[in-house]
Amino acid sequence: MGKMKAYMEVYIGIKKSIREGIHKPGTLLPTEAELEKRFQVSRITVRKAIAMLVNEGYVKTVQGKGTEILDVSTIQKLNSVTSITETLKRRGYRMSVRGMAIEEVIPPANVAETLKLSENETVYLVHRILCTDDNPLCLTENYLKKDFIPELPIYADGFVGLYSFLEEKYGVAITEAYEYVSAVNADFMESQILGVPLGTALLYSRRIGYVGHEPFEYAINKLLGDRYEFSVHMEGRQ
Repeated sequence: MGKMKAYMEVYIGIKKSIREGIHKPGTLLPTEAELEKRFQVSRITVRKAIAMLVNEGYVKTVQGKGTEILDVSTIQKLNSVTSITETLKRRGYRMSVRGMAIEEVIPPANVAETLKLSENETVYLVHRILCTDDNPLCLTENYLKKDFIPELPIYADGFVGLYSFLEEKYGVAITEAYEYVSAVNADFMESQILGVPLGTALLYSRRIGYVGHEPFEYAINKLLGDRYEFSVHMEGRQ
């Protein structure tokens, strides 16, 4: 990949400041002019970055006032792109990874078709056990296109939040996603890893994530439903 695009640098920089509490909910972002000066970019670049943050639910533009930082809910909102790790960190949980492996694989046929891969094209598969306060919460599998993220396996055990890592290390942001949520019963291995009885109901989600208009990620998550929930905002009728 080439040099990170300017608007991505601004987007990642502002998002990091919000996550770290430098810009707090209810306050306003610096003005466009101040952001231009801070990042040494054009106003068009600043506006493109802010538009991405608006779409993700981090900020909203208030006419005649400025750009307000939003208080992100502890529930994962399915109308904006966020991750399990990001959602729980905002709630105050200490997130960790109990085990991680990154391997290069030929994905299953349905994954290859979804990601629009050629025959026998390989991807990176990231396995993780996500924990909240050292208690296993979720088993994750992320199939990721290699072209976007060269040499990813060398960073195994080097991060907790995948999305924030990809943004900060590679300048890759999931800008759009489709999520499918259902339920499954924990098999023997899943019950042992998550510390629950065999057959316990788990939240099961599949996500297809896009970078721009190109499919980049196929993710499978299995979570303990008593400690996590999703929400969907609905408005109007067709």
